[in-house]
Parts: sequence; C-alpha cells; structure tokens
Amino acid sequence: MKNKFIPTTLACVLLVSLFVAGSGKAAASAPIVQPGPADSVQMLQAPLDEIDDVMQQGINDKYMAGSVFLAARNGTIVKEDAYGYAARYLDNDFTEMENPVDMQTDTIFDLASITKVFTATAAMQLYEQGAFNLDDPVAEYIPEFAQNGKADVTIRQLLTHTSGFPAWIPLYQTTDSREEAYAEVFAASLDHKPGTHYGYSDLNMITVGALVEEISGERLDQYIEENITDPLGMTDTMFNPPESLQHRVAATEYQPQTNRGIVWGEVHDENAWAMDGVAGHAGLFSTAQDLAVFAQMILNDGEYEGTRILETETVEKMETNQLPKFPGDAHSLAWELNQDWYMGALSGPATMGHTGFTGTSIVINPEKETVAILLTNKVHPTREAPSTNPIRQAVAGKTADAINAWSASTMTELVEDLAAEGKISSDETAHALKVHLNAVSHYEDKGEADKVIKHMEGFKNLLDHQQENMAEDAYETLQTDADYVIGKWQ
Repeated sequence: MKNKFIPTTLACVLLVSLFVAGSGKAAASAPIVQPGPADSVQMLQAPLDEIDDVMQQGINDKYMAGSVFLAARNGTIVKEDAYGYAARYLDNDFTEMENPVDMQTDTIFDLASITKVFTATAAMQLYEQGAFNLDDPVAEYIPEFAQNGKADVTIRQLLTHTSGFPAWIPLYQTTDSREEAYAEVFAASLDHKPGTHYGYSDLNMITVGALVEEISGERLDQYIEENITDPLGMTDTMFNPPESLQHRVAATEYQPQTNRGIVWGEVHDENAWAMDGVAGHAGLFSTAQDLAVFAQMILNDGEYEGTRILETETVEKMETNQLPKFPGDAHSLAWELNQDWYMGALSGPATMGHTGFTGTSIVINPEKETVAILLTNKVHPTREAPSTNPIRQAVAGKTADAINAWSASTMTELVEDLAAEGKISSDETAHALKVHLNAVSHYEDKGEADKVIKHMEGFKNLLDHQQENMAEDAYETLQTDADYVIGKWQ
C-alpha cells in the first residue's frame, strides 16, 4: 500500500506544480502592503518626488491645512509622506492655534463618503451568503421603505445611485435619534422614477447601512469591525474614535451651525453625527496605510494575507460598470469608475475610486496594480476652501508618470491607451510614435544611454510634428514622460 501511495502522491504534486507554474497570477503569492523602492516595481522616483511641491503649494494656497499621500504598486508603498498640519485653526477666521498639530503619516482622517465602499462591501458579504438578491425590492427587507412610491426600488439601484432619491435631506435638523433618522429616510419621496436617472445620494447608502443592520442583526460599525477591518488588521479604522486618539485625528470644520466649534475627533458629516456617528454614507475614520490594505485586498481579488473578505466573483461584480446607459457616470456596486476629474492619468475603464467631502480620495487602477490615496482636511477650518480636485488629478498624474515613464516600452503602452481613448486621433500618428519608441527600447535593452537620450529627443520632435493629431493633455503627458526617461539615462 505504501509503495503505491508514494508515486500517486508525487504525481499529484507534479500536476499541481505544473498548474500553478502555468497559471500566471495564481502562481505568485498575493502582495501585501509594505514599503519598498520605486524601481523594485518599475516606477521612477522623480515624478513621485514632484508630488511634494504639489502638496506644499496646495497648503500655501489654502486648499487644505494638511495632507497625507500614499502611492503603492503591487503592494509596495513607493511614497508615503505627510504635509502641513492635522490641526491648525480655532475658527473659520483662520485664527491660529497656539500649538498647531503637525500632520503625520499615521494621522487618522474622517473619510466621509469613502465610508460608502465599506458599507457596500458589508452588503456584498451578505449577498454572498444568500441573504438577498441584488434586484430584490428593498421593501422586502425593510417594509416601511415602501412609502411614497419606493416599493419597487431595488438593492442594486441603491448601490448604483439610480434609486431616484434626492441627494440629501437635513436629518440633523429634523430628527433627534438614529431611529428617527432612519424613519425619515424610509419615508422620503423620490425625485425620479427608479432606474431612470443617476443621482448620487447619501440616502442610498444610509439605506444600505440599514439593510446590513436588518439582515445581520448588528449595528453597522460592529459588523464592519468584525467582518472587514479586524480580519484585515486595520487597527486604525473605526467609527467614533475614542477621545484618547484625538491627538492623532485630523481636525475638520468649524461648525457654529451645530454648536460643535472645531470638529475634531468626531464625524464631520452632520447627518452621520445625528445618527450617533454611525451611518452607511459617512462616519468611518482611517489612515492611509489601512486604506492601502483595503485596496490591496480588492486587487488581490478579495483576499489579503490568507484572509478572504470577498469571493473573487463578488469582487468582479463590484468592479463591473452597472450603468452603461448613463455615459460619464460609470459606477459599480460600490465604486465610481473611470472618473478623470479626480483620478487624472490613472483613470481608465477599470479604474475604481471614491472621494470624501472632507478632502479624501482613493484610486485603484487594477491594470497597473496601483493605488493612490490622498487624505486631506480640506474643510479645516471651513468648507469654503477651493476644491481639491486639481490636486487629486495632479498627484494621480505624477503617480501614473512614475509608471509610464519607466521605459520606452511602458511609454508604448501609454500611446496605445491614449489611442484607445481617442486622445490620439490618427492611426498613423500612433503607429509612428510606437515605432520610434520600439527603437528606443532596443537601445535601452543594450544599455546605450547616449543613443536612448538622442532618440528620445527625436521622439519629442516627432510629438511636435504630430501635435495637431493629439489631445492637448496627451501631448503634454508624452512630452513630460519623455523628459523623465531622458533624465533617467543622463
């Protein structure tokens, strides 16, 4: 018996080894989040370094009091830096604190609407368990939700912001408890017929949070802690941070309208505050590194360090555009997709992300295995600060440059992407650019720096001759990346 068992076992091991070796992504261990040099994941350091100036200028221009930026590829953190102040002002007249608090890389931020992707993840865990179908009416689980024409609103429509709900109602002014807030949301009327209009609404995700609570029997904060953040080791992610952590929390707005003064250590969003700090649309606090772990779990198809949060098939559903009939408003069951107004040059059909009103954003590009996280306290001390979208775009662009300008080969991929997006209008132009870059790649492979530089200068001249066949941003990106490649070889 023993002699027969050994050959059989060895054969099985051999078959498994051959399968793993030939299965590409499955053969490699799933990345974990840890610091490392940019070149270890084929990124250039120079564009990443330029992010420092973008951030400092944003602080000087009072886009925000401070910020933390983190970029990672294949789990490797290639940049993580803090800028400015976590707490600086006493009021909306910009009265300086006697002892302002410097921003740190482990500062805890009020994520605002980034909370929504955690609420959606919680809901999709319950979906995996068979607790509901996406096209079930919400009222099947929360009967009082059927009021005022909402009987046919589905769970999918909540998750994709196509329910017809208004964007917002002032629950903090009209309710005195979490239960009253839920009752008012469930009684709210719709602005549009369900499924006919994309309209981003906090009420959608407040309702999804209620659904999670109804099905699981736990309050949303307890459920997320037990089933998402604790299993992932996200120890700095929580609702309602304890007072003992206030020194690590970024301050937000001066709010005389709520009699709270400078909001510091409590949720900024007034409606979430009225719901005891725990709501499906806002209320979660976290750090850049914790968010990087969450993002890497998504890139790892739902698993991180041996802990599975979501099934691979569920992640695919959460990455797929559910709204093809609403061009420009691509949205999955959790994430916004391909929104270049904040994703910048990292945007693409598969790029996922979300923003938060407090000045937070997260961008995940699965094709490049890249994450860019920008956390700011832009509402400190007032929400009247300029939009941080230009800064979000700029840092995403520098992150993309660090990848695209790694070599002539990666620049060739960039040309292909720009052509696919219609930003290079002539096939002949795209072909000429790629032929030139292929020649440069040959000299890169041979390590002939002088020829790389000479031919990249020629590539820039070619860009000038073909500029009329390119969108302005495509031309500028290719010129900038060509300069980075030249700088790399000088």
